This record gives sequence, C-alpha cells and structure tokens, in this order.
Amino acid sequence: MIKFDGCSALITGAWAGIRREFARQLAPLARSLVLVARRRERLEQLRDQLASSFPELEIQIRVVDLSDCAQLAGLTDWLANQTVQLDLLINNAGLGDLGSFATADPQRLQQIVFVNINALTLLTRAVLPGMISRNRGGILNVSSCAGFLPIPRFAVYAASKAYVTSFSEALRAELRRTNIVVSALCPGPVHTEFTDIAHGARPRHYPSPEWVHVPVEKVVKMGLAAIERDKPLVIPGALMKVAMFLARLTPMWVFRTLWRLGGNRR
Repeated sequence: MIKFDGCSALITGAWAGIRREFARQLAPLARSLVLVARRRERLEQLRDQLASSFPELEIQIRVVDLSDCAQLAGLTDWLANQTVQLDLLINNAGLGDLGSFATADPQRLQQIVFVNINALTLLTRAVLPGMISRNRGGILNVSSCAGFLPIPRFAVYAASKAYVTSFSEALRAELRRTNIVVSALCPGPVHTEFTDIAHGARPRHYPSPEWVHVPVEKVVKMGLAAIERDKPLVIPGALMKVAMFLARLTPMWVFRTLWRLGGNRR
C-alpha cells in the first residue's frame, strides 16, 4: 500500500478543475509537486495558492503543450535530468471533441490522440524505470467511462480512453511482482471546463442529467484512494458503477440497433 506522506508527485492536466483538486488534496501530504499544463497563468495561480497555504511544499511548474511532440520530449528530457525521485504520476491531461468525425478538425483529432495516448504513454515510460529501481511508486491514469463503449460523435475520445484503460490494466499486470501500483480512474460526467471545451460552440443535444454528475472532490478522492488501496480501476458514483456494469454486459448488437434507430438525430 502506498502512502502519500512525503511523496513527490507529477500532475498533468487539461481538466483544470480536476488537476487543481489533485494538487489541493495532495498538498498537505506531499513533499513536492510538479504541475504540468499549457497555460502559464493558471499554473502560476495554482502554485501561488498552494505555496501560501503550505509554505514547506516544494512546487515546480512546467508549461508544456502535451500535444506538441517537441515540448513533450523536452519534458521527458527534463525529468531524466532531475534529481527528484517521483513517487506518484497522475496522468490527468485529456482532450475531447464532440461531433461528427467526418467534419471534425483534423488538427484537433491529432491533438486528442497525442495528449490522451501519446503523452500519457511516454510520460509513464519516462518515470517508470526510476520507480522500478526503487521498487515503489504509483501511476494513476485518468481514463473515462466513455472508454468502455464506442460512442458515436465522441468516437476518437472514447477510443483514446479505451486505450488508457487497457494500457493501465496491462501495465499493472506487468508490474504485479513489484511495489508499483497502476490504477485507472474512470469518471462519468463531472462539472469541469472539459465538457465546455469539447462542445465548443455547438449546442448540447444530449446534456447529461444532473443526477449522474459526481463532484470533482469525490472523483479525486476516489482516484487517490485507488492508488493507496491498490485498486486496478475505480468508477466514481454508484449510479455510474451500475450503468457501466450493465453496459459491459449488454451485447454490442443492442447498441448497434439503438444507434441505427437514432441515426437520423443530430
């Protein structure tokens, strides 16, 4: 079991609300935090807030666009040259885009794949050898309930999160004889700016009902608890747990029929 007292953690995050909450919940316990995102102003604001409340906490910020291969390589090189020994990696950064795949912006699709898959994979590869040499560590990959099923009009995002969940399970199996924990956090709807960005200027044709949303504080708490308790996967919210259980039991032909019947909806 991993304890967060005195740990060093790296948190990536395009989901500003979730990244901020991970940092907030770890700050009273951790020795050092490395915060990675592409918006300098937000990183500096978060760093200043944490530093005022926890003056003993060492905080480093790295302004990196994880959809840019050169910037990602710069981050992994920086990690290789640092003396800090990371105990915890939280791959929280993620991008999404709602709409028809045929009319989607190719650059946006590339960014989704790079951030959700490429960056997560290469950052994990960068920190894992050090964890193995010390025989301790935790990797929390923020996936999504969207990864359990193909989702029309959310096709690339859902597929990328299916990769995250599958990758996490496989890596966990590879590390089963070590003291390194790998967990996948699979939230459903959460009130963050991620949904607004994914929708962009498009109207929300199928808004998620309020009762399926889980507070960001609970999502983060359950994700950290999964690492502490060595759980392979966690789905926040009782309703989402039941819904995903039933979804995974439902034959794919049922979903194909539903999609066909609803094919004329836009």
